[in-house]
Amino acid sequence: MRKEQFTFENQDLYRKICGINDAGVRNLEKQLEIDLIPRGNGFQVEGIPTKVEFALDFFRLLETNYRDRPDRDFTDSFDFGYLLKQATREKKKEERKSDDEPFKPTEKILTTYKGKHLYSRTKNQEKYIQSFLNNLITFGIGPAGTGKTFLSVAMACRFLQNGIVDKIVLTRPAVEAGENLGFLPGDLNQKVDPYLRPVYDALNECIGFEKTQEYIALTKIEIAPVAFMRGRTLSKSFIILDEAQNCTLAQLKMIMTRLGRNSRMCISGDVTQVDLEHGRSGFDRVVNLFRQTEGIGQVFFGKEDITRHPLVETIVRKFEEL
Repeated sequence: MRKEQFTFENQDLYRKICGINDAGVRNLEKQLEIDLIPRGNGFQVEGIPTKVEFALDFFRLLETNYRDRPDRDFTDSFDFGYLLKQATREKKKEERKSDDEPFKPTEKILTTYKGKHLYSRTKNQEKYIQSFLNNLITFGIGPAGTGKTFLSVAMACRFLQNGIVDKIVLTRPAVEAGENLGFLPGDLNQKVDPYLRPVYDALNECIGFEKTQEYIALTKIEIAPVAFMRGRTLSKSFIILDEAQNCTLAQLKMIMTRLGRNSRMCISGDVTQVDLEHGRSGFDRVVNLFRQTEGIGQVFFGKEDITRHPLVETIVRKFEEL
């Protein structure tokens, strides 16, 4: 057994690591396979010598990374866990590559109506944001909880606020997830509302409920099911097609050809959650068709990018074992 003392220079970082009722300490003990005893602004680290050495290196990495991060005020246990996964991968590789530098976001996505600054939280999320800036169409492919929908809405709000586009167009296929909802009452917006609830939630978090309703009234935000998009040309718009895995090949062709001048488009989906009959989804084929196409970016998210509750990553992994 080896015992070492590590003291953090930054008290805020130490408090964030410990979490509420030292929940963060218990999580780190499991992940690092050591014992951590809080001492002042640090820990007494006890365990197998190699594990203790790795833990000390990780704490030094945390301090350096925290000092350089523009989003340090909003970091939490997810960010620490993500860095730990990176550090573990680097250790297994035995040699460090430039692509394996500890992640820290480089660009603010948006300031929400509450004044919170939004930043990407993983390398793939950062690639996703850069793809919106560099391409006309961006595909986001990956499991639930990786931020595909939320980040696309945040970027759409940013483009709208900066005058790059005049409107946001939200669309998704009206396909129930294994249930038949039957007839839905109300006007078109009310009928589509249940399908676009995740997008509404993202809009409300970014620009607030009142501004969202105002933009809908002014048609700066337009909601329409995929079936209502035929025959239109969408210029100076940010088009978001969510749940694209539930679109047929014909529907995806129709949506992609709606792109007009000075517009951007995001097409996101999770190929493991297809609600169509087997073989009807065209998402996989379209993604493969447009690989390495100029003006079209593709970002593949993995389980390590899941930013919801840590249990969601475990759930996704378990279902993959079926």
